[in-house]
Amino acid sequence: MNKKYVLVLTLVILGFIPILSLFHSGLPFAHDGQDHVVRIANFYQNLVEGNIIPRWAGNLNWGYGHPILEFLYPLPSYIASLFHFLGFSLVDSTKIVFGVGMILSLIFMYIWLSLFLKKYPALFGAVLYTYAPYRFVELYVRGDIGEHLAFAFIPLVLFFIYKIYKNKNLNNIFFAGFSLALLVLSHNAISLMFIPFIIFYIFFLLYLSKFRRSFIISSASLIFIGFSLSCFFWLPGLLEGKYTLRNIVTAGSYIGRFVNFKDLLYGQWNYGGSGQFTVQLGIVNWLSLIASLAMGFYFYQKKNKNLILVLGLIFYTLIALFLMLSISNFIWGKVTLLQNFQFPWRFLAITVFTTSVLGAIALDQIPRRYQSWISILLIILILILSKDYMKPKDYLYKSESFYTGVYNGTTDTGESAPIWSVRFMEKRPKVHLEVIDGDAYIKELKRTSTYHKYQLVVNKPTLFKENTLYFPGWKINANNTPLKIEFQNMQYRGVMLFNLSKGNYMVEAKYKETKMRAFADAISVVVLFNILSFFFFRFVKVRF
Repeated sequence: MNKKYVLVLTLVILGFIPILSLFHSGLPFAHDGQDHVVRIANFYQNLVEGNIIPRWAGNLNWGYGHPILEFLYPLPSYIASLFHFLGFSLVDSTKIVFGVGMILSLIFMYIWLSLFLKKYPALFGAVLYTYAPYRFVELYVRGDIGEHLAFAFIPLVLFFIYKIYKNKNLNNIFFAGFSLALLVLSHNAISLMFIPFIIFYIFFLLYLSKFRRSFIISSASLIFIGFSLSCFFWLPGLLEGKYTLRNIVTAGSYIGRFVNFKDLLYGQWNYGGSGQFTVQLGIVNWLSLIASLAMGFYFYQKKNKNLILVLGLIFYTLIALFLMLSISNFIWGKVTLLQNFQFPWRFLAITVFTTSVLGAIALDQIPRRYQSWISILLIILILILSKDYMKPKDYLYKSESFYTGVYNGTTDTGESAPIWSVRFMEKRPKVHLEVIDGDAYIKELKRTSTYHKYQLVVNKPTLFKENTLYFPGWKINANNTPLKIEFQNMQYRGVMLFNLSKGNYMVEAKYKETKMRAFADAISVVVLFNILSFFFFRFVKVRF
């Protein structure tokens, strides 16, 4: 029992050390840090207004609105919104999500590795996973909240898959499905990177399993649950991306952002942008990869079935390294899906995971009497090597109203902008609804992110401009009668125009779910309802 307390205390301490700088007042000055807080502010505003699945950020893009929330991984915003609801500021809520991501990634990596490795190698692998240089780049340089949070759920998915392999249990299937959904909702690009490995891991355990039929059914079930629960996010994002500038903006953006192999070995710490911050794997990560080659040969000689897992991890590492180098340019140029990752160095996420697991497995092969002190020495080395990475360049201080008000930007590089609009608006509109041609009196009655209501007195046929970008889902009614929306006028590209004849009108502009979005929402809701019903009735049956 005392050893368990020591272990828990060790995990807590090791989890808090990297995030001590988050307890400083202000927002860590990172590339995307401010933008994430603004997005969360718009997300939270939607929730307050009753939009359970926020898709439209009304205050972005100089007040013209933006559909970025439909394509932005929502889980970090849901968690941050919960803490903001509990009374934390928007900045503190954002920092909490960053902190939670770091701590949970350490804990979940440990509990997964400890299922099949001894405790010291498992602890070493978890620390290596949490303290890899790229993790601090994500936290204190780039400030990528979604990618950072996704690291927590990768090992959690694998943990429950292993639990299914050991014991077919409905709870494990449901929890595995939930974990997969959380991974997808944390960051779409990272989940896309790791789904092939998750499938490989399922096949590896299938190879080891004595009950293959039931394991196949269980694995298919967890995948179905995971993608169904997250369907409300990924399906609209996938199918409605054609209405944005995504493929235009991201096309060719990878060029010039490949990594030099020497920089993978080592690079000076830097807070600059792409091509300036370090893209090193980490010294101990490299040692783990090298040790795994010898370990693979050892497993081959011993005919150890774990050889398949080791070879899979090594192969996955080499693929990631290859895709980061310029020699892979011919593949990037032909695969549009790959171009959506934008930055080849983003595949460092894979190497962080694979080398950590390989290092833990290699250490597990050392005689047990040496494992403890070797693990401790390696963890101390990791801490020493990471000491200069655990802080931001500076801190940003902005009022809460700065994040909740109209924002002079889109918080992205324009890839989420409607394809019929300009990439970025350049100034705020003078009014929300204005007369372009004609004569009318306008009184604004109500305005939320997705609902605008006006009282109009039109003295002669008039052309109006609702200063909101059009995106599928926007409807404008006058006296409950749908109006035709013009949004491709070259003089007012992307902004909604409509005509009214002489008369008095009550005009409403509403942003609703399209049929496809509603279908995706229904899938997620139905699956969630059935799972919760199952647990409820089982609880009632046990209690009564």
